[in-house]
Amino acid sequence: MTDAGAVLVVGAGPGFGAAVAHRFANAEMPVAVSTRTQATVDGLAGEINASGGNARAYAADATDEDAVENLFDRVEKDLGPIDVAVYNAGAFSRSPVVETSAQEFMDCWRIGCFGGFLVGREAARRMLARNRGTIILTGATAALRGSANFVNLAVGKFGLRALAQSMARELGPEGIHVAHVIIDGVIAAEHRDQTSTTADDVLSAEAIAQTYFEIHSQHRSAWTLEVDLRPYVERF
Repeated sequence: MTDAGAVLVVGAGPGFGAAVAHRFANAEMPVAVSTRTQATVDGLAGEINASGGNARAYAADATDEDAVENLFDRVEKDLGPIDVAVYNAGAFSRSPVVETSAQEFMDCWRIGCFGGFLVGREAARRMLARNRGTIILTGATAALRGSANFVNLAVGKFGLRALAQSMARELGPEGIHVAHVIIDGVIAAEHRDQTSTTADDVLSAEAIAQTYFEIHSQHRSAWTLEVDLRPYVERF
């Protein structure tokens, strides 16, 4: 264990989540990576450790209250106090509203918003005792506008943005930095089967991860609540 606080990345799948974990590990911070499936993060933790970092892998359902509390307990036992919590879990769903089942709607909302609440709340409980910490919630374009056939995604992302705003105003004066990052576009190597992309119209996972690291590194006299990221050719 190093003197640096630990980083927890919930939703550390291949692509962007992995890039975030690597970026913080490169700063010599111990990193915990978590998804629902152990095998998904075992390989990522192995990559980080092989490159000289310090990482542990954990399987947990971010929408289960007891599982989230247990996850934080295990991470802090293994790696020390969590200084950075990143919520990157999400569900990409597209369907007409009249064809969307109640279960599909609830599942998307639970992953897109409710899990962020559970992870953010547990992080805040522990960070308040130390009067420091960073909580970053990953949003999307759907947090700003609800598009046709994206009712599931929009409701979850709208809610996550509201959660970030409320938490930031409540926890900021206590020394805890809460930020919401809007990913306005397709991330390279993600959703390639759903969207036609070229090199210029996708976001670099590593570039986004650098922004997350910079948010954590900000001086408290100049904190960011929200930042939107998009390729230079993206229309907005």
